[in-house]
Amino acid sequence: LQHEIVVESLGGETQAIEVSALQKLGLDDLIEGILLQAEVMDLKANPDRIADGTVIEAKLDRGRGAVSTVLVKRGTLKRGDIVVAGSNFGRVRALLNERDEQLDSAGPSVPVEILGLDGTPSPGEPFAVVENEARARELTEYRTRVKREKAGSPVSAGVTMADFMAKLQDKKISELPVIIKADVQGSAEAIVGSLAALGTDEVRARIILQGAGAISESDVMLAKGSGSPILGFNVRASKQAQALAEREGVEIRYYAIIYDLIDDIKGVLSGMLAPEQRETFLGNARVLQVFDITKVGRVAGCRVTDGVVRRGARVRIIRDDIVVLELGTLKTLKRFKDEVVEVTAGQECGMFFEGFQDIKEGDVIECFSLEEVKRSL
Repeated sequence: LQHEIVVESLGGETQAIEVSALQKLGLDDLIEGILLQAEVMDLKANPDRIADGTVIEAKLDRGRGAVSTVLVKRGTLKRGDIVVAGSNFGRVRALLNERDEQLDSAGPSVPVEILGLDGTPSPGEPFAVVENEARARELTEYRTRVKREKAGSPVSAGVTMADFMAKLQDKKISELPVIIKADVQGSAEAIVGSLAALGTDEVRARIILQGAGAISESDVMLAKGSGSPILGFNVRASKQAQALAEREGVEIRYYAIIYDLIDDIKGVLSGMLAPEQRETFLGNARVLQVFDITKVGRVAGCRVTDGVVRRGARVRIIRDDIVVLELGTLKTLKRFKDEVVEVTAGQECGMFFEGFQDIKEGDVIECFSLEEVKRSL
């Protein structure tokens, strides 16, 4: 109800089906519900037109090349058709069903694997059959150009996590460039989505490249040029790529669990956050009299009204409820003629403030300590 969705049990039209893939419960009910809904909606599609549909998954297979699982929505997809999917295109060399059997064509609502694209499109990308390769190339070049313009130019920096941590001192790093290679495009998309969710107004991960398949030499060279570590999820680098990475100082990290990858990047991004300044109140004092001491300057004779004042602590000086010194330092603290470390409430003392001479009778001295606290996402 909060999202204006009313289920059937409450008099609405939306089905609510309990399922658990882990326990294999409710899956038959889900299938039955989908078929029932399709029957009620009277879904129809024209098989006698040029095919289009949606990419479900994509991967790079060592023996077969780019393999994309697609769902035909309209028309009939045939072997030999020229297909455009996202910024990839190619002629369909083979159509395979869920039993790995070769098909000549696939009609509406049929899921199939297609071979022949020049890369791995992202899950959810629409695909469509076009009339010729010239039109396919025109569409993909335009989409690639738009994607490149949105991504912007890569930054030039170090290529290991340690390099980024070492460069935090210049306070200019706000983006962590990374290259992601995964076993299938769906895994890469999931990682990208999780990393995007970690971003804040101060720090974020910047995806230089995402893709499916083994880590190649071109990935390593891109990592070197963009200053990016390579994150491999359920993939490995070829021998040539591994050797090149070692020569060029490019860091490759391998993961089998997505949460480990996210936790690692979260830790690096947390280290890029500026530390928080945490203030702890120590005590207050009031200036009773001001003395001009030769070769020293103005010294305030004070009484501590509550808490303690401590030598070396930070001070805030308040005059008529207005702050006249926001972040000073109590350089010297004396009781009678002796230098002391701290003075407690009810006692009198002499104070000298580093770099501040405009002290007056009646000023209130607020003494506090500052601690830098590391922040995390």
